[in-house]
Amino acid sequence: MKSHKYGILTSASLMVRRRAAVEAASYGRRQANFSLGLHVDLGEWVYRTGKWLPNYQKVNMNDAKTVEKEIANQLAVFLKLVGKAPTHLDSHQHIHLREPVRSILLQVANRFKIPLRFFSPKVQYCGKFYGQTKPGLLDASVLSVLGLLAILKTLPSGYNELGCHPGEANDVQTDYRVERLQEVNILCHPHVRKALTAFAIQLCSFSTIDA
Repeated sequence: MKSHKYGILTSASLMVRRRAAVEAASYGRRQANFSLGLHVDLGEWVYRTGKWLPNYQKVNMNDAKTVEKEIANQLAVFLKLVGKAPTHLDSHQHIHLREPVRSILLQVANRFKIPLRFFSPKVQYCGKFYGQTKPGLLDASVLSVLGLLAILKTLPSGYNELGCHPGEANDVQTDYRVERLQEVNILCHPHVRKALTAFAIQLCSFSTIDA
């Protein structure tokens, strides 16, 4: 919320089964210039001892019918919480880059005529603003005002989605807890807002973009 009120955040993706979902949806409904999308959550993997291990899985990822049912359930919860369709779609840890999630979410995106991350011809995704390396080590060169400005300066023309994970450091149990708070401070830094003008970047939300 702080990153939107005082920073450059214009859209968020809602994980509808998390404990803060009701509060987040309520906030989103009250903001005229803020978009809420669905962040499909089917599982999470953590990097341990040189390989990715499952932290949790909600469904069998190889069972298309089960995956489709879970996505439909999460969409139904989203519609109930927010009161309208999502403005965009993506997934936790980009799980929709693999089948069967990809095909299912492409159908949902076509149904609502909204962008699906990585598959929209209009919106380019940039995931460089992430403060950890693959093994989960801090990448200080990214999580700084100068690091964000370097990313903003190189964004191509057109619509760009810059991925970020801001949040209070103690609100969730995750390996990215400390970095989340750092992101809030960076996104709200006055130098970042000034840089948008210098780089001729105009903020907008997903609600202004067709699929």
